[in-house]
Amino acid sequence: MSTDSFLPGDLIPFAHPEALNEPEKLLAAYFSSSTVGLCILDSEMRYLAVNLTLAEMNGIPAADHIGKKIRDVLGEAAGPVEAEFRRVFSTGEPVINIELSVKLPTRSEVGHWIEHYFPIKDRYGTVQRIAVVAVEITEKKKLEQSLEDVGGKLRREMDRLQMLLDVSTVVASNWNLWQAFPHISARIRRVLRHEYAGFELHDANTGLLVRQVEDFPLSKGLLSSLPISPLNSPSGRSLQEGAPVIFSKKQMQGFEAEITKNLLAEGLRSLCCVPLLRPNGPLGVLVLGSTRRDAFHPEDLGLLNQVAAQFAVALENQRAAAEIELLKQRLGEEKKYLEGDLRSEGLFEEIVGDSPALKQVLDQVSIVSRSDATVLIQGETGTGKELIARAIHRMSGRKQAAFIKLNCAAIPTGLLESELFGHERGAFTGAISSKVGRLELADGGTLFLDEVGEIALEMQPKLLRVLQDHEFERLGSNRTIRVDLRLIAATNRDLAEDMAKHQFRSDLFYRLSVFPIRVPPLRERPEDIPLLVRYFVRKFATRMDRPIESIPKETMQTLTRLPWPGNVRELENLMERSVILSEGNVLRVPLSELRTESGALASETDQSLDAAEREHIIRVLRETRGVLSGPDGAARRLGLKRTTLQSKMQRLKIARQDYSAPHRK
Repeated sequence: MSTDSFLPGDLIPFAHPEALNEPEKLLAAYFSSSTVGLCILDSEMRYLAVNLTLAEMNGIPAADHIGKKIRDVLGEAAGPVEAEFRRVFSTGEPVINIELSVKLPTRSEVGHWIEHYFPIKDRYGTVQRIAVVAVEITEKKKLEQSLEDVGGKLRREMDRLQMLLDVSTVVASNWNLWQAFPHISARIRRVLRHEYAGFELHDANTGLLVRQVEDFPLSKGLLSSLPISPLNSPSGRSLQEGAPVIFSKKQMQGFEAEITKNLLAEGLRSLCCVPLLRPNGPLGVLVLGSTRRDAFHPEDLGLLNQVAAQFAVALENQRAAAEIELLKQRLGEEKKYLEGDLRSEGLFEEIVGDSPALKQVLDQVSIVSRSDATVLIQGETGTGKELIARAIHRMSGRKQAAFIKLNCAAIPTGLLESELFGHERGAFTGAISSKVGRLELADGGTLFLDEVGEIALEMQPKLLRVLQDHEFERLGSNRTIRVDLRLIAATNRDLAEDMAKHQFRSDLFYRLSVFPIRVPPLRERPEDIPLLVRYFVRKFATRMDRPIESIPKETMQTLTRLPWPGNVRELENLMERSVILSEGNVLRVPLSELRTESGALASETDQSLDAAEREHIIRVLRETRGVLSGPDGAARRLGLKRTTLQSKMQRLKIARQDYSAPHRK
């Protein structure tokens, strides 16, 4: 079959259809197709015939194809076609469904085709020509790509929505955002692929940004924990503008903040800062960083704004919940202390006594209660120093507020500071929640520090600051708290002596002793003992339902003569024991036991005092050569009357003549 039988444009270009083999029938069927391109090439890859459809695909008239090689028509795009042509020519087998994506010289964009290659053989089975059938699928590819782009965009949007849902779930189910933050960062990382995440909170008192927590698995440990100035840091810029900002490495290098230098040293090349905004003001900044350049894009900012909004709401809610919890705790503590006040008032419904010494103390209480002056109550253990402090509070203008007490000797030194100033969560091992200190509880009222002499030296300056400036910080916090309180301190120690031994700060001592009150021991007001005995007996008898109606006179006289080293507290405990032991209506006091204990103590004390006094008088008599009266006499030196000195000498068995000057012969 000659090549002249194939004429462009003929519907059936073959002169003898019955002689056509199968490929030739196929070619004859599609040569005039308007959708399928077809051409016939010889062994030199020259066009022998081309239908109009393929000519339009190639962008060259059909007549201009004839006699030209495919490379003359297709240019560099002919490479894949030539390869398939040689394959068919050498094997004699057809090749079908070859997908090509090439850019033709006559087109401005890449085209896509499906091509089939059929060998045309002579009667001897030798391949003489090749028929090429081409179907253009460029529009189909565009549609598929468009659908794929839409699908990819939908998938990305679905991923972003899922991320927002996951973040919302984590935030809603975890009140502790510090612990939950790594989980929040992990969910954001599924979409944005950042390496660093952290958030900083704005401190309204200092104006600084304080880093809270970070999620940086690949950190080299170069990040600083120092507060950040908003004036020279990327996060501060975002906070000032009130909008998210993306920073490149070059822009990050323009900031002087230490944290920025640390982030650059960690290898971050791009940064995104998103402010945590609320109606009451900015709370802080959410910061994301990446080691990749241009890791964040403007279209990411809307998503991060939504994350930041959720985070800001959660922070605000957590702060509100923490404040409510602290208020509840404070109310609970105040309630406990107030209930404690009521219970303690059961021990001393009133200050019992009518002695001049006690009246002098009550006069002082009446005077000082009208002011807010700091009071230092001194006295032995059991003299009722706390009762005097409560009386000052009840008579003051702060009587409607709380009376908060703290026994400094009853709390270990390591915990005393936390008990007094309070602490934040995580301030030390075991601090699993924030705690309100006694200073805050006493705000507006009175703070009573019992045994103030037991406060450690290293903590005394902090207490002094509260007295002077009325402000302090909780342990683990840099937020200054101001309080309005009145301080009453009490001690059974000689603070002046401790101050001389450098065991108590002099500046704190003088600040505490603005108005000192000394509570006399019970042995200095023996006339009050009968009143106290009757008061305690009546109280305990009523409580125990005992019908005690009288107290033996001898018993009362004995009780009045005792030294009472434990003072009122010792007397109260003895009366409670006596009421328990009394079976009838007469009070039975275990005097034999009491005489043994008190007698031994009195004897030992008297002997030691008498010995010291005797030695002192003898020393003065030796110095005065036995002279008792006169300006240089022993009585004048001892500050005694002559008769008093003689009485003491007689009691201590001191003979004056033993120390007189010898008579001259």
